[in-house]
Amino acid sequence: MPLKKELSYLDLIILGIAGAVGTGALFSTAGMTADAGPSAVISWILGGVFYLFIGLTYSEISMNLPEAGGPSRYSLYSHGKLTNLINAMADLVWYLFIPPIEALAVVEGLTFFFPSLLTPAGTPTLLGGLVGVILLILFIPFNYFGVKAFGRSTTSFGTVKLVLYVALALGVMGVFFSAKNFVSYGGLAPFGLAGMFTAIPLAMFAFGGIRVIPDYAEEARDRRRLSSAIILTVIGQTLIYVLFAIAFVGGINWSKVALSPGNWTGVTSALPGNPFVDLSQSNSALLILALIVALIGPFVTGYIYLGAGTRVLFAMGRTGIVTKLMKQLHSTYSIPVWALLVFGIVGAVITFLTSPIPTIYSLISDAVVAGYLGFAVNPVAMMAMRKKYEYKLKGGPVIAALAFVFSSLIAFWSGWPSVPYSVIIIAIAVGIFGAVYRAFENVFNSLWYIAYIAFITLMTYIGSDGALSLINFYLASALVAVISVAVFFPWGIISAKRDIKIPTEQEIENQ
Repeated sequence: MPLKKELSYLDLIILGIAGAVGTGALFSTAGMTADAGPSAVISWILGGVFYLFIGLTYSEISMNLPEAGGPSRYSLYSHGKLTNLINAMADLVWYLFIPPIEALAVVEGLTFFFPSLLTPAGTPTLLGGLVGVILLILFIPFNYFGVKAFGRSTTSFGTVKLVLYVALALGVMGVFFSAKNFVSYGGLAPFGLAGMFTAIPLAMFAFGGIRVIPDYAEEARDRRRLSSAIILTVIGQTLIYVLFAIAFVGGINWSKVALSPGNWTGVTSALPGNPFVDLSQSNSALLILALIVALIGPFVTGYIYLGAGTRVLFAMGRTGIVTKLMKQLHSTYSIPVWALLVFGIVGAVITFLTSPIPTIYSLISDAVVAGYLGFAVNPVAMMAMRKKYEYKLKGGPVIAALAFVFSSLIAFWSGWPSVPYSVIIIAIAVGIFGAVYRAFENVFNSLWYIAYIAFITLMTYIGSDGALSLINFYLASALVAVISVAVFFPWGIISAKRDIKIPTEQEIENQ
């Protein structure tokens, strides 16, 4: 019994945009402003450009390989099992943390009504952690009753959510906006280009919503429209994020948030809760809207990511690097039922265990770096398999090379110790699952990827925001970009398997 192809073109676009525009728009905007000041607006734009190229690699491969959880399977065809195991584990770690982040963001919103959910330090209490667990479990029913019901609910709730988000950003601009914040207090870029680029990884957490489209590719009615859906999703996200950044920067009233004018680095500590709820405190109508957004926005994103993460676990079941039970479909609803339940339960445990994290900002920046390391595989896999594709984008080699550079820079700019934390988690998972499921195959084909991850980790250690800070930001960034594209990108392509075979849609469904 195959997965059902019941997601329309509109479903895919709303799925991508509504899945992305959640906690990132609310919390990442504040975190980016602390790093970059008003130039956080430019960081969002650059993030959109970076992710457009990464998204284009997803679009070309997914049109030729419309497979559930596809980005966690592509490298299996191009480089074999070990590369795929590392890549899939990086993706899985990324996905496992996002639903808990969204659940805890809803808890932050609920704190306005129930202060006992947070401690004075801003961390969830035991009750707050339990509420986060309940919210995570509530994500499951939205994914349980088939992809058609999922698509309908997501398109409906997602459209309402996006309207509310735009209304909130425009409302903050209309009530609190001060152009002075953009030209005074150090000007547009008080921390220079370094601050602007350092803020981009937080933006990439938010842009990740485009990744869910190829994860649902097998359930799309028309795979030929996947590419345009991804492009429109990136453009739509970027416009909303830029709007939020302008609203946030212009909406800061320094005296009301108890900060000296221009103290950009203190923004996140001055606004420890949901930043837009905190900004809207003095306007009752805007505050009500901000609270609705704070509750609905992350909830919708959470259940979308739970479904997409379920497809990753489903894909891993097909590969045989987790139990085959994960690829079992529900007899009525044709969804990966065991993958959904396991992913939801593990997510609930992570929600409870991570709830004492001091701020949601640190959770965002540390937990999702694994996904950035996973980005880099797809441009290489795209080039390795391209000769066998039916659909090809114009300028594919240039797109793939730029996507690889941008993936490398995003991971590098995530900094120390976020990168080694993620690498350690990935390494432990690869060791355990590789041994249990005998996935240590095609080792030679994976050496480039192992060396690449080691290189990015080393550069974060010796770079300007690393433990040693031996190389300044600009030189370190240039080295990462040049070495990545000149060494690891061609090495990865050359390391591809000699017997690459692209399965047909029928063969994918029968796996």
